[in-house]
Amino acid sequence: MGGEYAADKPVLLFLHGVGTGDPKGAWKAALSKSLARVGYPGLESASVIAPRYAGALKFDEEDLPLPPLTTKQPTGDAAKQNRRDFERRMAAIEFRLGTHDPGPGMVGADALMDVALGIPFFVQARHYLQEPNIRAHVLTRILRKLPESGRIVIVGHSLGSVIAADLVRRLPASIEVAGMVTIGSPLASDVFGVDKLRETLSEPPGHLGWWVSFWDGNDLVAARRGVSSAFPWMMDLRVHTKSLGPMAAHEAVEYLSHDVVAEAVGFALYGSLSKELAVAERGVDVPIDTAENFALLGLRYAHLIASRLKGDQRDRYVGALRHVQATLAGVLMAQRKRTGRPVPAVVARLALDLSDPRAAAPEPQPARHLSKHDAVVPLTVLLAENVIAPYEIEVNPEVKREAMKDLTAEMGLSGTFGVDVFSAAASAQSALGGGSSFNWLKWGALGAGAVAIVLATGGLALAAGAGLAGAAAITSALAAFGPGGMIGGLLTAGTLVTAGGGGIALGLASPATSADAVEAVLAGQLTVEIVRKRHGLSSDPAVWRNLIEMEMELRREHERLDEFSDRAAASIKELKRKLVAVERALAFLDAAGLAPRSDARDAEDIAPTREGKASGNFVEGLVDRARRMRVGGEK
Repeated sequence: MGGEYAADKPVLLFLHGVGTGDPKGAWKAALSKSLARVGYPGLESASVIAPRYAGALKFDEEDLPLPPLTTKQPTGDAAKQNRRDFERRMAAIEFRLGTHDPGPGMVGADALMDVALGIPFFVQARHYLQEPNIRAHVLTRILRKLPESGRIVIVGHSLGSVIAADLVRRLPASIEVAGMVTIGSPLASDVFGVDKLRETLSEPPGHLGWWVSFWDGNDLVAARRGVSSAFPWMMDLRVHTKSLGPMAAHEAVEYLSHDVVAEAVGFALYGSLSKELAVAERGVDVPIDTAENFALLGLRYAHLIASRLKGDQRDRYVGALRHVQATLAGVLMAQRKRTGRPVPAVVARLALDLSDPRAAAPEPQPARHLSKHDAVVPLTVLLAENVIAPYEIEVNPEVKREAMKDLTAEMGLSGTFGVDVFSAAASAQSALGGGSSFNWLKWGALGAGAVAIVLATGGLALAAGAGLAGAAAITSALAAFGPGGMIGGLLTAGTLVTAGGGGIALGLASPATSADAVEAVLAGQLTVEIVRKRHGLSSDPAVWRNLIEMEMELRREHERLDEFSDRAAASIKELKRKLVAVERALAFLDAAGLAPRSDARDAEDIAPTREGKASGNFVEGLVDRARRMRVGGEK
């Protein structure tokens, strides 16, 4: 081991392919020029190691043992943690460079490689694969050029990529590989699986930061594919070089002249080009809008959940939250920019550089104060939503309950308010036939149900939901963010928790809306009413009227289909289930004293049985009441 290297300079190890090893350094000039073009310092700012081993690949020198394997695969929890850490770094690289593309491969590629190794041009590759003594001399020559310790970056071209993979498992423990870039690699071919290479690298080595392999569709050596078929934990990217033929496409100079290859090497050598995020400069003290309020509440709730998790689950949750927050902050700031509005400081401080795997997600500030009246709907929706979607991690309900308690306490509503939201949700689900145990999967259908109803009505359902934040604000936010994702999902579900009338009735009756979704939306509405009653808040009389309208729309749809459909038809069963859900919701509200009592007949006709199910008189009363409402008998 050994050369002298400046401590303040990054170290680049370049491993050449077959041939003379590019004695004129054309690869170096091409890469340095590309680095400057994409904004990085050139190679004059790095210590470059480019050992030439062409002679060693041709001649069998004195016997020399292979350098020992130094990487030990971790086991158990350590293996899981190592893989997760590596995948986090790879996710950052993919975010920076582009989407993984393993390529379609070339028909007969392995057979082609077998034939190619018999051609004199590839004799060096054949020697490396088949002569252990030659391999030993090549690897030893490279290891002697490396520093005693520190971080290095490896770039391997063609056969050099095979040598790089072979070398990385033999490095001393004191050397860390910041990143490995392979170009024009044949490693996907079984022919190049030298010395159980795939078995010993079945998991990423702990000292390897990340690995990206670039391939060109015209490169016959790469055979129209990357190398992730052999090493599934790394990433492949396709590039389109400016070469005109298959041999030119394989040249190192062609690959290293490509911007995305330079970006990968530059990031490994010099780090991120992103500027430091300065909240004071990027945000100002301006009010947040409805969408931002929902997003901040959701992120704060997610951070409070994460703080109560432990071990492997916490690590995965924090990793998922990091991606969700970075994406969400970018979306919110981009929307502000599109509309010509300044970015609020509380939004700007959420941003992080996702391409830096070490960047932690800044914790949102404690939730701002909301009145109980304004808070009940957002908190009900948060309870039902997966705030780290699209990632799915099952969290103990008790952890969520305690996190909600913390959230409402810091909002100035007291921790008991959060506990009440949870217990009200359980009561609402039980009233709809959910039993004594709280079914979180069914409750979690609220977001999906809300989106389904919006899609089924072409957005008509939202027109009735102005109670949340105003129809104009909701319409504007959903136009920007759509009904899906965290912001759109929270807004849509929150709107429908307070919505009703013809829009939501049409959505509920639509075959596109499942009974699970209907039950979840109704459970959300009941939860809000229960919390309002417990805390002495005014009930929303529109909830009762809307349920009546829903029941009538569902019954009309049922009668239309029931005339010709089979009795056991799935659509009929779904409609009946929806009808029962609405009837149970009405019965529950009446029993809780939340139904309007306009006359004595209503009180007699609309009464639940002891089991909480709709009786014959109850259903008849609903139909009669609905009929009178439709002709304007009641307001």
